[in-house]
Amino acid sequence: MTIKPDYDLIIIGGGPAGLTAGVYAMRARLKCLLIEKMVPGGSALITDWVENYPGFPDGISGADLTDRFIKQAKRFGLKIENEAAEALWLDDGLKKISTDQRLITAASVIIASGTSPKKLGIEGEKSFYGKGVSTCATCDGLFFRDKTVAAIGGGDSAVQESIFLTKFVKKVWLIHRRDSLRAAKILQERAFKNDKIEILWDTIPKKISGKNSVETLAVQNLKTEQMKDLSIDGCFIFAGTNPNTGFMVDPIKKDENGFIYTDQNMETSVKGLFCVGDARQTPLRQIVTAAGDAAIAVMGAEKYIENFYE
Repeated sequence: MTIKPDYDLIIIGGGPAGLTAGVYAMRARLKCLLIEKMVPGGSALITDWVENYPGFPDGISGADLTDRFIKQAKRFGLKIENEAAEALWLDDGLKKISTDQRLITAASVIIASGTSPKKLGIEGEKSFYGKGVSTCATCDGLFFRDKTVAAIGGGDSAVQESIFLTKFVKKVWLIHRRDSLRAAKILQERAFKNDKIEILWDTIPKKISGKNSVETLAVQNLKTEQMKDLSIDGCFIFAGTNPNTGFMVDPIKKDENGFIYTDQNMETSVKGLFCVGDARQTPLRQIVTAAGDAAIAVMGAEKYIENFYE
């Protein structure tokens, strides 16, 4: 390769996947840069409590766990810059990334950009966002002390965050469109035993209303089609996620929801371009799987980079 890139490897995203990739890249003595548009830590940073990451038998807060990730990566010399990737494309074998600050090039790139909360698309959701509508119980739960709130969803996040909210609120209406939850069984058991949580099965939200803040959530039972108004002070939405992959310019194989397909080495349909963690098309999105993805991806990237310079 005659044109030398700025870096051997650029990692886009500073969550557990990106930080783990950084640890492995530095141990491989690659010239590596991690860029993160916000604060390193990703969605794990705002997770109240993590019980299923090995090595912490009593659990650990998401903030403390990600702080350990960051310290470990920096101990090996990982360079972390606060920049947002705006476009990624190929040019004569180079991977080029345009950020909100500059243009940088690399032999190989690992996409660890994670996901963003999915919106419901119902009336009132946008106008009341930040005025009672939230996607982060850990961030905003304290504002609803002794209040009544609704939580939308049935997966791990919805159930775990509902349980967290009961530390502050008077009541949580947990609204799920199906007749059974998708969350881990242990989380379901805790929710069922919690007197502050009442589950509305087979129910969907239709409209969020209020004057200056959230006051009412209109819901509909999917089986009876009956409408009902819930008097609430806040609405927390945990309706899934969308991948943060909109910065990709060149065609790359994705599923219908925008999650990136990879092979067993975490390599995408573009050679030298890898994807790890939540942005990848994967059956499980957990901190432990994100870390595993990253270790495999760096191994593949290292081999690609060796051939790149030949």
